[in-house]
Formats: sequence, structure tokens, C-alpha cells
Amino acid sequence: MFIENKNSRVQQVFFSEIEKKNISLFIKREDELHPFISGNKYRKLKYNLAEASRQKKQTLLTFGGAYSNHIAATAAAGFEFGFKTIGVIRGDELGKNIPKTIEENPTLRFASQHKMNFEFVTRSDYRTKTSETFISKLKEKFGDFYLVPEGGTNKLAVKGCEEILVEEDKKYDVICSAIGTGGTISGIINSTQPTQQVIGFPALKGDFLNTDIKKYVKNNNWQLHTAYSFGGYAKVSKELITFINKFKTETNIPLDPVYTGKMMFGIVDLIKKDFFKSGTKILAIHTGGLQGIDGMNLHLKKKKLPQII
Repeated sequence: MFIENKNSRVQQVFFSEIEKKNISLFIKREDELHPFISGNKYRKLKYNLAEASRQKKQTLLTFGGAYSNHIAATAAAGFEFGFKTIGVIRGDELGKNIPKTIEENPTLRFASQHKMNFEFVTRSDYRTKTSETFISKLKEKFGDFYLVPEGGTNKLAVKGCEEILVEEDKKYDVICSAIGTGGTISGIINSTQPTQQVIGFPALKGDFLNTDIKKYVKNNNWQLHTAYSFGGYAKVSKELITFINKFKTETNIPLDPVYTGKMMFGIVDLIKKDFFKSGTKILAIHTGGLQGIDGMNLHLKKKKLPQII
């Protein structure tokens, strides 16, 4: 096995906004599993790398946006474990001056430094990325490869995410996770006890995630709270940035603005609104994604908004 099985530490959260509530909040620091293959990406890639090796594939091909955590993690994993990597990136305009794009984009610069090759495609073509026609064109251009889906979610990724929770985590009443493509929370749901509740906080708008998650789970002890997407994927506000910075100052726990920041904002808001009964023990999963902060700060600077510390 390329990626070893690890258990991340659990840290209790003491935050002024909820200190008067009789709720115990903890965070599982999956962001500390690996310096570059961070959080849920570590879990999602574990069995996919093993399968790629079993199939004797030498190249990993995957998809993502210009600031994708998954792109960065796949590049790092390929570099560390001896796979060539190809990133199919949404936005053909980024391919018009690739040296400039790499210089100005922290995520793509990191991926390039870890030997990932890029294929920049139009947004319309990107929407067809799962079609046989699109995949065939990629094989004609790049030869044989092991395909890892956008966000890394497939059955093997869910299997890896089932290892996030361990025996000691049975003591928590509620498990919370941010959601991108649904693979992480699916694995978490599969490994919970019937008495535990799982709450997901989607980073994207829309109800499609319910259907996607149901493909991988059998338990019914979960629900999604869609009110904390802040307008959709990668969209933020001054209120969210202020919260992330206050949270880090008080707890010394960094949060990313796309996933864990929104999740924690939602958890704190629900606690303040007495959504949870008194005495509830909550475990939030820190799914990593901190590499995206540099790129977000560039965006915030252009908009003259506060930056993430």
C-alpha cells in the first residue's frame, strides 16, 4: 500500500461565540496527515493509488479547477509515489500563456513543481468530461492512464474515507463534514454507529448531492444543511473571512474558505441557535484544503476584501 493508514488527532475547540452553550465541540485534524496530500485527499487517493499500481498504470489523469485541492494533492501523490500525472483543468483561457498562468496561480505552480502536466479545456468541453468521447480523445493524446474522477470520489475513495473515524470516535453524538463531491461524507456515514448523527455542509448550491451520496451509503442517519454555502462553490464574504480569522486567532486552527470555514461557520451558527440539545458532543472533520488559501487571498486582494491570516 502506497499511503499508510493513519489516525489523526482530535482537538477540543474553545471558541468565545459558543462558550456559554453546553455543547462540547471537537475537531479531527485530518489536515495534519500529510504536508501536501492533505485531509480527505489522503483518504481518497489511498486505494486509488493501489488500484492504479495493480493495473500496472504509470500515469494518473484527473480533473479540476485552477485552485483545486484535488489537483494539488494528486500531483503531490504522483510525485511521491512514482506516477506521472495529468491535470485536465477547467478554463482554456488559462492555457494561452501557460508560464504566466503557472507563475500567478499558487495551486498550478505547486502542481507543476511536482511534475504534473496540464490540459486546459473550455468550460463547455469540461462539462462533458465523463463522456466516452471526451475520455477517448484524452487517451488518443496521452496514451494509457488511470482515471481519477474530479474531486477524487469513487467507490475506492469512499472506502478510504471510511477509515477517517476510529473506535474512539464512537463517543461523539454528532459528526460534521464539509461536502464537495460527496465521497468523504459517504465514507463517514458508512463508518458511524446507528446512534450517531452525521451532518453535511455542502460547498455547492443544489440538491443533487443527496442523490450522489445515496449511491454510496445505506444508513439513514444523515442530513445536509445547505444554508452555509455562501452563494456557492469558492464564493466567500467578508463575514466568512472575519469568522475564519477570529476562529484561528482563538483556537490556532486554520480553516480554508471553501470547505472547512463554511462548515465551522455553520456548526457555530447552529449551536448559537440551540439546534443541538444540551450536552451534545460534536466531532467536526477537518478535511484539509489549506493550500487554497493563497489563491483565495489573491482573489480577495483584487476585490479589496480582508485576507485570511
